[in-house]
Amino acid sequence: MPPRTPRPDPFPGYGARTRRRAGRDRSRWHWLLAVPVVFPLLTPLYDRAEPQLWGIPFFYWVQLVGIVLTMVTTALVYQLTRVRD
Repeated sequence: MPPRTPRPDPFPGYGARTRRRAGRDRSRWHWLLAVPVVFPLLTPLYDRAEPQLWGIPFFYWVQLVGIVLTMVTTALVYQLTRVRD
């Protein structure tokens, strides 16, 4: 039987704690990411023209608010779940 060659490190430059958590990161904070995924799919909730904001129909400005909500949610989940060595 030939000798086994060592496998390359899948996380070069990261500490041991990061490597341990990488395979089992099951934080409940990740469920918050479902909000920006599901919200755009619920178009019957915001499929109308009124009220307008600065002449922009409701359908469009609610989607823009959703983009900001997505950015804030993603940043929040990242900050709450990142590994600090």
